[in-house]
Amino acid sequence: MMIKFSDIKLVVVLAGISLFFMQHTLQKYQVDYGEAVEQYKKPVKYWPKPTVDAGVNWKEFEAIEWDSNYYDTQELPEVMLGKKLFFDPKLSSSSQVSCSSCHNPELGWGDGQEVALGTDHLQGKRNTQSLFNIADRHSYFWDGRAKTLEEQLVGPISAHNEMNMKPEKLAGKLSKVKEYRQIFKEVYHTDKITFDKIAKALATFQRTIRSQRSKLDKFIKGDYKAMSDKEIYGMHLFRTKARCMNCHYGKNLTDESFHNIGLTYYKREYEDLGLYHITKNSDDTGKFKTPSLRDLDYTAPWMHNGLMDDMHGIVSLYNSGMQMINPTPEEKKVDPNFPVTDHLIKPLHLNEQEMDAIVAFLKSMSGSYYKMPRPEIPRK
Repeated sequence: MMIKFSDIKLVVVLAGISLFFMQHTLQKYQVDYGEAVEQYKKPVKYWPKPTVDAGVNWKEFEAIEWDSNYYDTQELPEVMLGKKLFFDPKLSSSSQVSCSSCHNPELGWGDGQEVALGTDHLQGKRNTQSLFNIADRHSYFWDGRAKTLEEQLVGPISAHNEMNMKPEKLAGKLSKVKEYRQIFKEVYHTDKITFDKIAKALATFQRTIRSQRSKLDKFIKGDYKAMSDKEIYGMHLFRTKARCMNCHYGKNLTDESFHNIGLTYYKREYEDLGLYHITKNSDDTGKFKTPSLRDLDYTAPWMHNGLMDDMHGIVSLYNSGMQMINPTPEEKKVDPNFPVTDHLIKPLHLNEQEMDAIVAFLKSMSGSYYKMPRPEIPRK
């Protein structure tokens, strides 16, 4: 078949038109990218308002301040006692599992596993939450069932698949250790060890666990070179088109509330009804506490079940809107517990470049890596 010159000319023209539009699109993206970035290179009070739904009591991002007293705090007697207890496997019935088994400082104060492993390698059902900034939380566990840190401690210590230690027996076990009796006397002015004192010391230590300053913190404080243009653009999308500020805001990037984001696995493997187990309110089916987004680089895998280990994949899930499993009105009438995805979750229509930018921003929230030295554990 003979190819005519006119056909070749047409192909060249079409290719030229296509190339023009591709370059024009790329240039437009780059121009928009720059315009968005420049909006943020100024004090936070001048930033564009975020895209949030009516009724959301959002708070602006806030930087973590450098704690100049951190090392002095670590030397306080009660903190030092709490640290010894935290790393001591004697707190478990088998004397093989400590708090640090699931909350390892070298793993972002988590364990790097889908779900926790306890005494006799028994598996838990939920992902281990990081202890970063735990002093700022308003409730504890994925379902919020504990209201104080001291109350929360009872759960993992007594759970059969975690430390499997009866709280009333723990004090007696530690009382047999002369060094512990001496330390408790120094801290509490009595060598009588009680579970309340154990919990108090543990909680005091854990409240010192704080995130280090991240690139985001430095940027908020005026170092506009701390974040790349891509990260800043991701922050802009996070605050606007991606609608993330509906749930992730303030200093710790969480609303401290509970939402069903569509990962309940209702009547399937991995089913977990979350807050409903505590309240027995069908409106709470599938709701879990909004996690902080700080230090994400160190705390994978994510979500209440630990099934997500790819940040881009998580952003893609949110991009989809995750509304495909909602019940019909008829199904909800028949089964009131059929979980309904939170109304704040909607399709986002983000393209690949935008999702990449958001992931870059999420990574910018991770502070510098700090390796905490392990304390000497009382033996006798």
